[in-house]
Amino acid sequence: MKGNNVPQVRVGIMNNNSLEFMFNGDYVVNGTHCTGLYSAQCVDDKVKWNGRCFDQLLFEPVDEATCSFMLKDVVIGVSFHWRRKEDQTFRGSLQIIVENGKLTAINKLSVEEYLLSVISSEMSATASQELLKAHAVISRSWLLAQMQKPAPDSGGLDVLGDAAPVIRASSDSNDELIRWWDRDDHVHFDVCADDHCQRYQGITRATTDAVKKAIESTWGQVLMYDGQLCDARFSKSCGGVYEEFENCWEDHHHPYLVARRDSEDEMNFPDLRREAEAEEWILTAPKAFCNTADKKILSQVLNDYDQETTDFYRWKVEYTQEQLADLIHRRTGDDYGRIRDLQPIARGTSGRLYKMKIVGEKMSKIIGKELAIRYALSESALYSSAFVVERHDVDADGYPAKFVLRGAGWGHGVGLCQIGAAVMGAKGYNYKQILLHYFIGAKIENKY
Repeated sequence: MKGNNVPQVRVGIMNNNSLEFMFNGDYVVNGTHCTGLYSAQCVDDKVKWNGRCFDQLLFEPVDEATCSFMLKDVVIGVSFHWRRKEDQTFRGSLQIIVENGKLTAINKLSVEEYLLSVISSEMSATASQELLKAHAVISRSWLLAQMQKPAPDSGGLDVLGDAAPVIRASSDSNDELIRWWDRDDHVHFDVCADDHCQRYQGITRATTDAVKKAIESTWGQVLMYDGQLCDARFSKSCGGVYEEFENCWEDHHHPYLVARRDSEDEMNFPDLRREAEAEEWILTAPKAFCNTADKKILSQVLNDYDQETTDFYRWKVEYTQEQLADLIHRRTGDDYGRIRDLQPIARGTSGRLYKMKIVGEKMSKIIGKELAIRYALSESALYSSAFVVERHDVDADGYPAKFVLRGAGWGHGVGLCQIGAAVMGAKGYNYKQILLHYFIGAKIENKY
């Protein structure tokens, strides 16, 4: 591997009352050598391990190239319909700390070693070389951009497993609640291991020679704009047009994250902030790179559990009146009674709603931004907030018996569209062309 100037990253893996872990090789903690299976518990805000209590523990490998450790029952897909637990294996050091009355497992390793796993965790390690290289650059750019941000105050709450996310609210009243979940919420580590940041599943996801080649050939390369690291966001499918940053997170405009069509004719797209235009766009399936059913391409960009989702470009969800009223009550904590309507208030450049009004029998409220809307209308998270609402069998009092949501895209739609980028790679575009298609006016430079 190149050089000794690669930064180290701290990745939060899991948070639980107890941890079970196994060292594959020789690890050292406080001068004690460890190998094999161990467990630790949180007792009186201390880490209890081997019959003793500690403020924290740091297990370091004797040989970083050959040693690894396994953590049991790591939660993956925290906000997804395929959420599950699995045992995962990691390179680097294992740190165990106490936070929020539980034990947190933190993996410390080099940025480039981390990227080997991220590329294989975010997508299949068999993806095209140009897609792997493009994803290496954006994952590195995003990570380093997050690491250089000032640490949040100690009142933050790290998002791991079942922990509640930190909410950023710009408007909170009886009539309106606008909030978002940002990615700089972590206090005791740089990033987490799930989709709140970037999927990182250690060496559990087999890293191929192709992934190693993509990391090596883009070593230290990042996206820059006006002398600053790009906040290089990405999602599964934009649905045909990119979303802008400020419609999903804080009200800050990034000139390189702006609306374009995900096609060769990138300036040919309607104004999806207008309701009539958005409805026509969502209810049809316009040509776009990410509008593909090619199983070979999808198998390259989607891991086995992601392939459980097949209707990502255009999708449909149905609820009875009773199902929707109960769901919204449980997911928002507000009892709206029967639901009369879900009204679009404000859409972003991709057609995604970032403000929606829930009109109920007992109360009405505007909610946002996009992820808050997706959380409110799903047991996990709705594919996206780019949808139109159909009301069926409306009674004499104006209450539908059934709601049908017809939507577009998968995820927030900001930055690189992973499925679109996979199609571009299959069409012969190189990684620089792919990156500059999604990050408008950015430059690719070497950070180290």
